[in-house]
Amino acid sequence: MSDPNAWNTAIIAEFRANAGKVGGQFEGAPLLLLHTTGAKSGQERVNPLAYTTDGERWIVIASKGGAPTNPDWYYNVLSNSDVTLELGTEAVQAHAYAAEEPERTRLFAQMVEQMPGFGDYQRNTTRIIPVVVLERKAA
Repeated sequence: MSDPNAWNTAIIAEFRANAGKVGGQFEGAPLLLLHTTGAKSGQERVNPLAYTTDGERWIVIASKGGAPTNPDWYYNVLSNSDVTLELGTEAVQAHAYAAEEPERTRLFAQMVEQMPGFGDYQRNTTRIIPVVVLERKAA
């Protein structure tokens, strides 16, 4: 599937049909669905993302596979930090923000330890790949 939107749509459908579990390259990896509001469109966007945890926070990496530009969802988070996460069958309201140094480096290294491919993504680009922290909102 060369169309990233079709690829994401298939992963999202599989995620929802299997209570958050998917196969393929993400089999066994922790995966969440990040709901953002489009920075330009104002429309809801949903992206499947691998994550790690840091205490009670979820950590996602704006890698875009090592592309020279950040993914659209990253700009959506910068524009509107109110997001929703789908974790398995649970929906969680969260606040998202870009980690700053030295936390960004620590959290990125933690993800690389869990999923070494993220290290390859950083080596394949000249940009510093952003790390996004997702914190559950108080009920």
